[in-house]
Amino acid sequence: MPVLKLTTSQRRKAFALALALVACACGLRPDAFARQQQPPAQGTRPRRVGSPAPEPRRPAGESGTARTADGGREEVDENDVVRVETQLINVPAVVTDRTGRPLANLRAENFALYEDGQPQRIASFATTEAPFEVALLLDTSGSTRAEVGLIRRAALAFIELLRPGDRVAVLSFSTAQDGPEKLAVVEVKSGLTSDREALREAVGSIGASNGTPFYDGLERVAAEIFREPPREEARGRRALVALTDGVDSSSSTDYEEARQALRRAGLVAYFVQVNTEEFVESRLLQDCEDDGALRLSRSQMQRYRRLFAPGADAADYGSFCRLGQFERMDISRKLYRLARAEMNDLARDSGGRTFPVMDLQEARAAFRQVAQEIGTQYSLGYYPTNKARDGRFRTIRVQVRGVKDAQVRAREGYVPGS
Repeated sequence: MPVLKLTTSQRRKAFALALALVACACGLRPDAFARQQQPPAQGTRPRRVGSPAPEPRRPAGESGTARTADGGREEVDENDVVRVETQLINVPAVVTDRTGRPLANLRAENFALYEDGQPQRIASFATTEAPFEVALLLDTSGSTRAEVGLIRRAALAFIELLRPGDRVAVLSFSTAQDGPEKLAVVEVKSGLTSDREALREAVGSIGASNGTPFYDGLERVAAEIFREPPREEARGRRALVALTDGVDSSSSTDYEEARQALRRAGLVAYFVQVNTEEFVESRLLQDCEDDGALRLSRSQMQRYRRLFAPGADAADYGSFCRLGQFERMDISRKLYRLARAEMNDLARDSGGRTFPVMDLQEARAAFRQVAQEIGTQYSLGYYPTNKARDGRFRTIRVQVRGVKDAQVRAREGYVPGS
């Protein structure tokens, strides 16, 4: 029998015809059978989703669902490379009865969490016994310069009120020489530590400064003290505690930048608001040549102009000594009101509180209240069901169930990805 010699092209066609005949005999569409024989496209990267089990392949153009890291499913297309990133949202919460007394011994089932009104599953829960990490920011500028000793004693009393497992960092303002100029800077006296002796040395070393870089201090707390992720036992239990009048005079960071930094860090913010307004005002009204006189910084005057007198000429606020007494007093009062409003907003954003005190003598009592609240705070965590990264602020609401007359104060919201 003669041997039929086929070209390479003819052999391929014959093989394809044979496959088609087999597919028809098996009840399959030839095009579907051919797709099953094709190798994966070069350069296609595997899907990365929360579930370890791979999703079945689907014909091109068809859509399906992929399991997310928290067990949910989302629509995906066959040609998509899927990455599902989940962000654990930590929500500190303080629960009190109607008299303000903290309620302890609550469990996860006593809480309900909502994001933008939608219920969320609580994925992590820390009780009041879990350790805390605290950044203690001490304002030793201008109006409090003569009271550094009182500030040190109040700070030491606060540290002693914390529990043995709690860790504390200490920051203050100081003066640095920059050529002929003296600049107010933020100084980290101690990183996070539970070593009480080291903390006492850090507090003992704080001095005075010639300005108030308050916003820089907030940013430094978020970016440096809490740069590393929290230890598992301290997750959701990190706080900023600041003793200050809140009136910034020399920061390169602005308020909104500081606010976003604290939000990203997920800190609870407490402010012991020292009332230094009368002291400062009396010295602002003195002649510029007097030894005890204080001056508004150029930064403060320009901020006042931008916020309260946007139509004014910038040159009119270029020299403090050229301002009249009425103008000095008006600027000072409005900046103090603004500072108090900003601290109130930062505290409310985070689930913290502000503690207004008339003078530094009252600061120790305020620190005692802060320490008590930190020691009675719960931490809840959840993975949002809304996976969008749209930059839109999400509201958080916490409810307490099964406890009569319980009052809860918690973080008010967050921005995805921040």
